[in-house]
Amino acid sequence: MIINIRIIDNLYRQYLTIIHLCNTHLHQTFVISKTLKTTNMEPLKNKTEEHAPLTKHDEKVKNPFKPTGAFIGASWFALLTGTVGFCIGLWNATMELNEKGYYFTILLFGLFAVISVQKSVRDRSEGIVVTDLYYGLSWFATIAAMILLTVGLWNADLLLSEKGFYAMSFCLSMFSAIAVQKNTRDAKMFEENEL
Repeated sequence: MIINIRIIDNLYRQYLTIIHLCNTHLHQTFVISKTLKTTNMEPLKNKTEEHAPLTKHDEKVKNPFKPTGAFIGASWFALLTGTVGFCIGLWNATMELNEKGYYFTILLFGLFAVISVQKSVRDRSEGIVVTDLYYGLSWFATIAAMILLTVGLWNADLLLSEKGFYAMSFCLSMFSAIAVQKNTRDAKMFEENEL
């Protein structure tokens, strides 16, 4: 018990140190920006010769935040691999049809839930209004899907390797669905900005 209190005390001291460093950094940034404004100096916003990228005159500069084709393809491949693998595993399983339906429904529910979470988090970060009710429901649905799969696999009469397969393909599907949704939204945003 004494060790646990020491560990907690140590973590608390580290937390306070980090907070102090963040506050110090913010204060220094504020002082520098205030100094630049009072001396009529502007921060470097334009490219200088030392910081200019090495590009040709007519070459189109790529935006570093735009998702690449490779990442978009990898995200879709991961989503299809996880989802199709999960479904093939269900198809070949020796469980009852109602159990197969349960796991398939959880997969669909989880995919929708994580896409909803990603959209609501992204909307909030971009200043688009998202109600607290929808935001909370999307998180609740995501957590509920994970808990339902965990409880179902925990109580299933399956080999540990089968349980692991379903859990890993479910996690792969959830993560890649978030990546696909992000890539789709980013690509749409860059299309609208280019028009």
